[in-house]
Amino acid sequence: MTILPPDPDLTALRVTMARLRDTRGWTFDELAARSGLARRTLIDLEHGRTTGSVTTWHALAHAFDVPIDHLLGPICDNHTPPGTPDS
Repeated sequence: MTILPPDPDLTALRVTMARLRDTRGWTFDELAARSGLARRTLIDLEHGRTTGSVTTWHALAHAFDVPIDHLLGPICDNHTPPGTPDS
């Protein structure tokens, strides 16, 4: 029997990105310039039309100057992440 992990909370992922961008007062154009990602990619990420790759989120972490787990951590907010004492 295979036990599948819980679904990631992708809404929390895009909300985190939107909050970071909003907190800094950055437009999509400014974030694109800082991250090296296409404006369309950023819009699609923030509006949930794509989930992006590890490379994409790595670029965003550097642009926002936050650890990548700050961006990706919220996908586990509604369940116990693996490797924690409760899992």
